[in-house]
Amino acid sequence: MKRYGVEGGKGQGGAVMPFSRAVEADGWLFVSGQTPMENGEVIEGGIVAQSHKAIQNVFAILKEAGYGAEHVVRCGVWLDDPRDFASFNKVFKEYFGEHPPARACVVSSMVIDCKVEVDCVAYKKAVE
Repeated sequence: MKRYGVEGGKGQGGAVMPFSRAVEADGWLFVSGQTPMENGEVIEGGIVAQSHKAIQNVFAILKEAGYGAEHVVRCGVWLDDPRDFASFNKVFKEYFGEHPPARACVVSSMVIDCKVEVDCVAYKKAVE
């Protein structure tokens, strides 16, 4: 088993988060929920800008672990406002259009100023 970013990254105000950004086991990669944060702060902007950043944060972890969009089998999405569903879908399609994973999307209260969070599970057959 391999853990990526065991410090969990930085949350608001620079707080160190108590979890791994991702854990890989037997070809499976479990990516922790990613918010639209940069340098420990939620980026400014609406749902489109924040959706891009959250998904880019997921993709950065996938890339670090040697995975790509084609390996993602499931995403979980949390939206702060149900009215953002259509706008989020447009952004999501830009990243997963050719390889759409299974997905669940729910509405949930978020960290202050955060409009979206995205996690994923990816699978890649281990090289033997």
